[in-house]
Amino acid sequence: MRQLLLYCRAGFEKECAAEIQHKAGLHNVFGYCKLSSNSAYVIFEAYDADSLAAFYRDYPFEQFIFIRQWSLLQAELLELPPADRIAPVIEAVLGAELSGCGELRVEYPETNDGKTLSTLARKLTVPLRQALRQAGVLLAKEQKRAPVLHLFLLSGQQGYVGLSYPENNSPLENGIMRLKFPNEAPSRSTLKLEEAFLQFIPKHEWDKRLAGGMNAVDLGACPGGWTYQLVKRSMMVTAIDNGPMAESLMETGQVRHLTVDGFKFEPQKKNVYWLVCDMIEQPQRVAERIGDWLINGWCQETIFNLKLPMKKRYETVNEILEQFEQRLIEAGIKYRLQVKHLYHDREEVTVHVQNLVQRF
Repeated sequence: MRQLLLYCRAGFEKECAAEIQHKAGLHNVFGYCKLSSNSAYVIFEAYDADSLAAFYRDYPFEQFIFIRQWSLLQAELLELPPADRIAPVIEAVLGAELSGCGELRVEYPETNDGKTLSTLARKLTVPLRQALRQAGVLLAKEQKRAPVLHLFLLSGQQGYVGLSYPENNSPLENGIMRLKFPNEAPSRSTLKLEEAFLQFIPKHEWDKRLAGGMNAVDLGACPGGWTYQLVKRSMMVTAIDNGPMAESLMETGQVRHLTVDGFKFEPQKKNVYWLVCDMIEQPQRVAERIGDWLINGWCQETIFNLKLPMKKRYETVNEILEQFEQRLIEAGIKYRLQVKHLYHDREEVTVHVQNLVQRF
């Protein structure tokens, strides 16, 4: 097959398509995209199957921004009659000569219509898994290191079958990280930073990189959604915002609130490990200010959001990040940069930068 199935947030199909065509083109894989507005998925069809397979195997999935999940399609769109939805799937995967798969995921688009398929997806998973094992497509026991078989339901009567590899896909169902909102948090924006920590910081490094007692700065902190995540991890936080902070955070004794412009504040000491920022400002301006912090050695790691324009969102993000990285390179900073359109993001992307020269 010469097609990739790509999941994204509904309304970001154009960004998803622009990203796959750009990244694939850099690896001499050319093709075209099939998409429709607010469908939450895109199909990329390459002109050459072998080059697409090589790209799919080798390109690091974690480097995508707008693509939540991807799978290599194994058949054309399947018709799934309600009387027997399993038989067409079995026929398709046997026709594709699939075997040795370690996991089955029955998924659906993250749209209002797509969510109505969640019950069907759950009901279908167990009998389909059993049938696939009997057919020799799935291993007898779930194996996290073996390929993942995806059935992506477009409706109760149609779906795509795809294959992904656990070392180069999203481990999450539908590519989505679902988190529970903590009732004591001042705002729902807190979920953005929690997801960012889970997305960007390996769990085995949390004790070192998200440790209690660290100093942190939150630019544009009001009312404290992101500060809450830092306080919860026993950090000492300087909250920068002209607006008020939640009283519950101030009562912890871990927060110092300064009514200062976030673009003008400079730390008096170079003892800040984390800088976080979710200011509603032009993305270019935010990126420039965060660059100042890294270049001046004012923080070790940072997570910040870039608000997106209405048009050419992928192109705008790319341009800003290229300029941002060029500044760091010219300053001689060794860094690791990650960018993702997180599930809890809306019209923004989240950026993580770690200065690889340890100062703490």
